[in-house]
Amino acid sequence: MNAQKRNELIAVYRDGLLEDTLPFWLPRCVDDEHGGFMIARDRDGSLLDTDKGMWQQCRFTWLLATLYNTVEPREEWLAAARHGIEFIEKHGFDDDGRMWFHVTREGAPIRQRRYFFTEMFGAIAFAACAKATGNAAMADRARELYALARTGFADSVDAKFTDTRPSKGMSAPMISLVTAQEMRVCLDDDSFNADIDACIAEIQCDFVKPELECVMETVGLKGELLDHFDGRLLNPGHAIEGAWFILNEARHRGNDPALIKLGCQMLDWMWARGWDEEHGGIFYFRDVHGKPVQEYWHDMKFWWPHNEAILATLLAHLLTGESRYEVMHRQVHDWAYSHFPDAEHGEWYGYLHRDGRVSVPLKGNLWKGPFHLPRMQLQAWQWLAE
Repeated sequence: MNAQKRNELIAVYRDGLLEDTLPFWLPRCVDDEHGGFMIARDRDGSLLDTDKGMWQQCRFTWLLATLYNTVEPREEWLAAARHGIEFIEKHGFDDDGRMWFHVTREGAPIRQRRYFFTEMFGAIAFAACAKATGNAAMADRARELYALARTGFADSVDAKFTDTRPSKGMSAPMISLVTAQEMRVCLDDDSFNADIDACIAEIQCDFVKPELECVMETVGLKGELLDHFDGRLLNPGHAIEGAWFILNEARHRGNDPALIKLGCQMLDWMWARGWDEEHGGIFYFRDVHGKPVQEYWHDMKFWWPHNEAILATLLAHLLTGESRYEVMHRQVHDWAYSHFPDAEHGEWYGYLHRDGRVSVPLKGNLWKGPFHLPRMQLQAWQWLAE
């Protein structure tokens, strides 16, 4: 990548983050009356629902503290992060230490999920705020949440199913991997390397299938293929996200060649499985054997797989210097930036039909909010600037 193109991309990602994405959310979503953030927003930013998803409370708090830690110490970012962490501390937890998934505007609990993703997002929120403030109690809370989630994932396997056909998903080692990476940075603690190694080993041993040239989303407890709808289901965007987590670890370790090979292999296989040659963009679901998929949104184009593919292809190019990854990056970048951004009101649409038409114009709900897009913009900007 030549210097001119690099500088052009830096401007796209940096300015998109600071002048478009963040201004859409801040200060609009800050709830000055009850605390936290109201994320459920329509296309123009108007409020759709006052309920608060704890994923979004944690993830936006993490983003704000991370911006303070890594971009510049703006008081408005730290104040908003404190605002978020205070709501999480006050309303995010059940008596058993587990976190709620969904609460009212005031913080009254509505729902708790079986899995432990909320606790992982809570861990990075507390860790980033600990780094920003120097608060040791926040660092301790981050460690407690991380340990709780790691234990929960290990004990529950996949609590959605009975023992008739036990299975496990790649989401557990993936979220554990990236959370451990964040904990290592924010808490300045290399002891998380052991968990990072274990997560990468599990992904490689049980989910990466060279004989099929793919990365499975769900497997049996020993990594075996389950020849049923759920077992055959592939999520290309999710696997590509995992690929850049591994590539980023390679980068952290001085461009470790084995990790670069693994990350690029995952990216190559799932790009081949996921890219829509007819309309462009990345399919949401595919079947490992090319059979019909039962999920009706299988051919839609969601925002977050494109965010993750932009990162994975960019980092693969920066680490290997291979021109084909630059071509792939430009391909997914151009498709995403020609379909998802809302030029009138800012931010990105989240849900498109296969051909790129907008399916629903909202900008925020329990799943979509200020996380995947701004993380992509921040990470890509920083990699390119380095």
